[in-house]
Amino acid sequence: MPYRWITPQAEITAAPVELHLWPYRSLSRKGFVWVIGLAAGLISLPVLSVLGRQALWGLLPFAMLAVAALWYGIERSYQSGTMHETLILTPESLVLTREDPGRANRVWRTNPYWVRVNLRKDGPVEEYLTLTDGQREVEIGSFLSAPERLTLREELGRELARVH
Repeated sequence: MPYRWITPQAEITAAPVELHLWPYRSLSRKGFVWVIGLAAGLISLPVLSVLGRQALWGLLPFAMLAVAALWYGIERSYQSGTMHETLILTPESLVLTREDPGRANRVWRTNPYWVRVNLRKDGPVEEYLTLTDGQREVEIGSFLSAPERLTLREELGRELARVH
């Protein structure tokens, strides 16, 4: 799952519990090289058939544009993959930080005693997971899959109950 809990040792009850969340990326950098190489190779086949003819100059820009568009799209996906959420939970405070590429970090601080974990059906994604303290509601893990959000909801509820 694209999240990890960092819990203290059992003897240290006041130590913070941390949750780190990140979007799942199935294509590694090595896979990226293979995809671009394979796409360039397959797209060059029709271009090679017109090598030495004037039609080459009609096909070549479109072939290059297709590979460049694929490269750009995957790179944008990698940039959005640098998004990261961190939740730090102590008996006195809960701090949720969201780091988005190209934006200022968004931080939410509250008392964990008042925090409730909600799973809404009417959100922008299936099984929309939010935290609320009665005054403000913030989303958490919107980039996770629906089953992952369900599991995270249970784990968050357990950790919040533990610090009460």
